Amino acid sequence: MVQYSQSHFDASFGALSDATRRGVLEQLGRADASITALAEKFHMTLTGMKKHVSVLEQAGLVRTEKVGRVRTCRLGSRRLEEEAAWIESYRAVWAERFASLDAVVEELKRKEKSNGQL
Repeated sequence: MVQYSQSHFDASFGALSDATRRGVLEQLGRADASITALAEKFHMTLTGMKKHVSVLEQAGLVRTEKVGRVRTCRLGSRRLEEEAAWIESYRAVWAERFASLDAVVEELKRKEKSNGQL
């Protein structure tokens, strides 16, 4: 299996582990927004939203730019391709295991039916 940077993944998955941060990413996927606008949208304090944006920024998922008194947020350059590949590798393993389990269950059902125990 391919080796991935653990700290890189920890930052990504840590950032994505919170529903508010996932919502912020979804919102920024539609349009750039100020931290104030995001705080209002998610009904939270400015300080709370700054903390969420900081976590996303550290993971490279969001970048901010301050112009005057307004800090604007936009999606970062990270596209989560490595994380998606890591998840896919485990999805494939589990799909194979469930397929094997299905085969065992079907074999047991067939044996029961042939023995008249259904």
